[in-house]
Amino acid sequence: MVIREWGGPDVLTPTEIERPEPGMGQILVRVHAAGVNPVDWKTRASGELIGWGETPIPGWDVSGTVAAVGPGVTLFQPGDEVFGMPGFPTQAGAYAEYVVGATRHFVRKPAELDHVHAAALPLAALTAWQSLVDNAGIRAGQRVLVHAAAGGVGHLAVQIAKAHGAYVIGTARTDNHDFLRGLGADEVIDYTTVDFAESVRDIDIVLDGIGGEYVARSLRVLRPGGHLVTLPGPTTVDAPDLHVGWTVVEPDAAGLTHIVRLVTEGRLRAEIDTVFPLADAAKAHAHGETGRTRGKIVLTVD
Repeated sequence: MVIREWGGPDVLTPTEIERPEPGMGQILVRVHAAGVNPVDWKTRASGELIGWGETPIPGWDVSGTVAAVGPGVTLFQPGDEVFGMPGFPTQAGAYAEYVVGATRHFVRKPAELDHVHAAALPLAALTAWQSLVDNAGIRAGQRVLVHAAAGGVGHLAVQIAKAHGAYVIGTARTDNHDFLRGLGADEVIDYTTVDFAESVRDIDIVLDGIGGEYVARSLRVLRPGGHLVTLPGPTTVDAPDLHVGWTVVEPDAAGLTHIVRLVTEGRLRAEIDTVFPLADAAKAHAHGETGRTRGKIVLTVD
């Protein structure tokens, strides 16, 4: 699915191109499923991304089977089932039958995961992991507030925080509260009726996937020395007694290995909102842009 020009979902166009070939240290993956993320439709609309290829193909989340390996590759062999997030933020081209990526941008897909659920994990789960673990240094007993907790990153962040022994509070609409409690959330706040900044205190970590005025309001609930991690973009605030950072997700086989461990232990699962065939990628984007999805959207590649 090629972006023929920057714009709305209808610019996604099915196109036949040459199959890529793996270079040194790379593998060629036959794609079975590709995750859909907000960055996909945001970059489709504006073209703002480092390193678009000559043929712009969106998507980073990949789950599939190794079809060929490049020179020097010993970690995988043809036939291995793998998943990962190759190349971000440069083009990976996951909305396609084949993807080439660096070997160590992938890990083996565990038997417990089908390709759809595996494709739902890499970008969102790594964003949550790198924000909470690598950036904020989450510890057992801390109080963690997750905004947009029912979304792609949010619902995985709730589970990752719980797996680290945190007390987790999420903001979400009322119809998602039971869902989040089932994932381990200790408290859930309906942001449409309650101002979290007036009802929550002594938070150690805020994971903010919304930005805007949520930044200033989130600072008010943090305890001294607390961490605010934003996802939409960098922010400049005057808060000398707080840690304010911005996470840009990176390919990370070590992080994915930790995520696989949580999956196999039954402590992390991806909620699938909707599955579309690759040919309906435009419908998948339009659905995601409503902002009302629970969990992840995934494309299947036949």
